[in-house]
Amino acid sequence: MPVADILPPNEAERMAAVRRYDILDSPPDGAFDRITALAARRFGVPIAIVSIVDEDRIWFKSHHGLPVQQIDREPGLCASAILGDAPYLLEDARTDPRSLANPLVAGDFGLRFYAAVPLTTSDGHNLGTLCVIDKKPRPVTHEQIDDLKDLASVVMDQLELGLSARQAVGKANLMGKEIDHRVMNSLQFVSGMLTMQSRSPEVGDAANHLQQAANRVAAVAQVHRHFYADAADEVSCVAYLRRLCGDLAAILDREVVVGGDEEMVPATSIQPIGLLTNELVTNAAKHGAGKIEVTFRASLDVNCLIVCDQGTGLKPGFDPHSATAGLGMRVITTLVRQLQGTLTTGPRATGRGACFTVEFPRRR
Repeated sequence: MPVADILPPNEAERMAAVRRYDILDSPPDGAFDRITALAARRFGVPIAIVSIVDEDRIWFKSHHGLPVQQIDREPGLCASAILGDAPYLLEDARTDPRSLANPLVAGDFGLRFYAAVPLTTSDGHNLGTLCVIDKKPRPVTHEQIDDLKDLASVVMDQLELGLSARQAVGKANLMGKEIDHRVMNSLQFVSGMLTMQSRSPEVGDAANHLQQAANRVAAVAQVHRHFYADAADEVSCVAYLRRLCGDLAAILDREVVVGGDEEMVPATSIQPIGLLTNELVTNAAKHGAGKIEVTFRASLDVNCLIVCDQGTGLKPGFDPHSATAGLGMRVITTLVRQLQGTLTTGPRATGRGACFTVEFPRRR
């Protein structure tokens, strides 16, 4: 019988429910495997299955006693079992008119016994079945059917727990992004207030310091904005740095060029890398001159961030770890320690200018 002839009347809504639970093609789960093993023992049969009926296949979340992960929907008895809410029973499939022509019964598989209970959601959609199968006929008692119903309810409890967990994580992520959005807006507001204050005629010599503070706050806001623009577990570091440095260039009114290896890094490492880049670029704009170059290099075990300017270079005996270092250098060395990295300084390889190089372990 063609699949179109055995579709439930609410098939579109049913498939939407299947997708909502995000169960198809998920990895094996011991909780479901224990349920099918228990169902097989209760009925004394060799095969028990937790099935999900997809558009064109029947996929097995758990398949006790059967080394198959899915079958086509058309010959599957589970596709018929989800058409109603009651248990679907074939005590002897070769004498039951509903299954005489079914390939699983008439073919080499030789199915003779089948009992299934639909897996029904709270809003009334049948996702699939919990079924038990044998290759010889057998009677079924009311107590066994009640046990199968209870086990099917346990399957649905597991699916509901998984759905609730995913929804909770989604809400937490959304709340986190909302909080960060508000933090970023607050940072931008503070930056604007500092900029306005720096333009006041009463501040005198403090105007330059206020403007630097405004730039620093605005730059940190951009680090946050670009960090939360990436929702993936891994992020292209160079792509992230290009977006970040594009904003820094506008804030600092300097040309910033980004290049290097297109390496994917864990999202958890991007924020400290962004904060460090912000400080190094801000430092280069303040003390250096000309174009600022940001380079990211990746090797087998170590990542490397290099920021160079085209100014007069570092003073003789410059020590970034000195107790007399300025605020910017103290922030930089602190961020380097957070990355478990090392900071070295020196002249540019070609031409004038200074380079700051940070090497830190590659996270996998």
